[in-house]
Amino acid sequence: MKYIYAALLLYEVGKEINEENLKKVLEAVGEEPDPGLLKSLVTSLKSIDIKEVLESAVAMPTTVAAPTAAPAEEEKEEKAEEAEEEKEEEEEEALEGLGALFG
Repeated sequence: MKYIYAALLLYEVGKEINEENLKKVLEAVGEEPDPGLLKSLVTSLKSIDIKEVLESAVAMPTTVAAPTAAPAEEEKEEKAEEAEEEKEEEEEEALEGLGALFG
């Protein structure tokens, strides 16, 4: 993904997408570029119209389900129930201990 992002960055600023420029971008962020991946990416991108791909990606409708708070609320309720059950068990154990003293 880093290589793709580097290529998109070069495209966005109007620089040529070549091995040298990609290498500079990747090195600027502390990444040691793989020459084979650079060459492969540059070769692959020569046959792609990046502008067209980006426009079609933006125009593509997406449906993303909004996250619901229900699972988080259920989890909180479960934890509260567990805590309550533990408290009740502790109280029962304490009462049993007292019963042994007077039994």
